[in-house]
Amino acid sequence: MPREYQFKFELRHLVYFREVARTLHFRRAAESLSVAQPALSRQIAQLEAALGVTLFDRSRRKVELSAAGRALLDRVEPLLRGLAGVSDELRSLVEGETGHVRVGFTGLAMATVLPGILREFHRRYPKIRLELNESPTSAQLSALAAGEIACGFFHPDASTPSLKTRELLREKNGVLLPADHPLTARAQLRLRDLAGVPWVLFPRAHNPGFYDRVLASFSRAGVTPRIAEEVWPRANAIGLVRAGLGATFMCPSEALTLPEGVTFRKLDGPAPESRLVVGWRSSGDTPDPALASFLEVAAGAV
Repeated sequence: MPREYQFKFELRHLVYFREVARTLHFRRAAESLSVAQPALSRQIAQLEAALGVTLFDRSRRKVELSAAGRALLDRVEPLLRGLAGVSDELRSLVEGETGHVRVGFTGLAMATVLPGILREFHRRYPKIRLELNESPTSAQLSALAAGEIACGFFHPDASTPSLKTRELLREKNGVLLPADHPLTARAQLRLRDLAGVPWVLFPRAHNPGFYDRVLASFSRAGVTPRIAEEVWPRANAIGLVRAGLGATFMCPSEALTLPEGVTFRKLDGPAPESRLVVGWRSSGDTPDPALASFLEVAAGAV
């Protein structure tokens, strides 16, 4: 056994000490512990010898803690309380009731399905701590591969054999325009109607698959897009549309709650499709119980 774990006393010595310190009476402590008083006295003497200090000041009339005894009691109390709760804590951990889950997400996830998942998860599993980190799809895939996050809400680009995924949302995009733009007078638009409008997109490296679907939709509509800005995160694109710098794509589900100054319109004809999944590593290891609890709630959002 490593030297730092070699002790001259055992856990029972600390339990006996704590009970005598609580009652300040050897007979009552012995009765509480269901041991003979002489045996209890020997255990306390063994602990004092092991520590090299006197833990109790004894007289014929009373027993009091010594300065060393008070210091030991301050350390023993939290230790014993912690050990007493280990069984329940481990059982809760195994059953997925406690733990820690790191979660990545995109702006689309937070604007659509994720708030409801978080609300239900915290209701059902209040003792599991979630660590949330907004990041683009490319960063989430790298973080999942490195084990830096347990699961992510991202937009699938290509096949991901190292991951398991569950689709949460699949929608054809519409367009978000400044509220005072002349085209907002129309109830529905086509991409070719927006030929002269500047676009606010995102860096292609963040999600190459969706970016290429955007360009393919413009190509099918016979339009060459004029990309004015490429920004991230998602909220920045919406802010630039509010500022009148251009238009951006948006899912109908995301458009249910919009800030002032912008207007959403559906697109008829060619338009890029957004897909949102929750993904986690498909290793053969037993899944973390806390993660399994989170994924169970996420599955209910479909």
